[in-house]
Amino acid sequence: MLSRPTVVVLAAGKGSRFTGSAHKLEQSLGDLSVLGSTLRSAIESHLPVVVVVTQALATSASRIVAARDVVVVPQELAALGMGHSIAAGIAARADAPGWLLLPGDMPMVKPATLLAVAAALEQHPVAYAQYQGRRGHPVGFAAELYSELMMLSGDEGARRIIARYPAVGVDVDDPGVLLDLDTEADLVAMRALHEATRARPGAAGNG
Repeated sequence: MLSRPTVVVLAAGKGSRFTGSAHKLEQSLGDLSVLGSTLRSAIESHLPVVVVVTQALATSASRIVAARDVVVVPQELAALGMGHSIAAGIAARADAPGWLLLPGDMPMVKPATLLAVAAALEQHPVAYAQYQGRRGHPVGFAAELYSELMMLSGDEGARRIIARYPAVGVDVDDPGVLLDLDTEADLVAMRALHEATRARPGAAGNG
C-alpha cells in the first residue's frame, strides 16, 4: 500500500466559461501554464500525484509528471461531468490510503496546505481545506470511502459523500484554496496574485 494519500489533480473539464482562444489550463502563469503550476505545487508537497486529463491536455501534463501518472479519460465521458474523472483518478491509485481532490485550475494552493489536509485523513474519513471559515480545496477522502468514490459518474461530484460522512475543516493560511479559474477576469487576478506571491521573501513553492 502507498504510505501517503495521493493528490488527484482533476483537469478533464471543458472550461466552457473561459472565453480565451486556448483552454484555460493552458494559459500562462509565471513560467508554466495554469495546469503546470497546479501540478508543480502538488509535486512540491512530496505526496504522490496523478492527473486526470482528456487527450487534448495529455502532452502538457506529461511535461510535468511522468507518463504513468497521467490518466486520460475520453472526451465524451469527461463532458458529462466530474464524477467519471474522480473515479478514474481514484482507480489509478486504488492502493493509496486516501486521496486529495484538487481541481487543475487552482494553482495557488500551497504544498503545505495539501500536507495539512493529508494529515487530517489519518483521523477523519473526509477533510477539506478552509480559509477564514470558507470551505475550499483540496478535499480529502480516506481509503474506507473507495467504493463510494468509484461509483461516482456524470455530473455527480463528491458533495453527496461529504454530506454523508463526518468531515473536518482544516484551517490554513492559504487564500489559494478559494481561488479557481473560470473567466478571463479570474486569470488576470490570478496572475497578479501569483506575481505578488513569488516576489515575497521565502515565497518559493507557493505555486
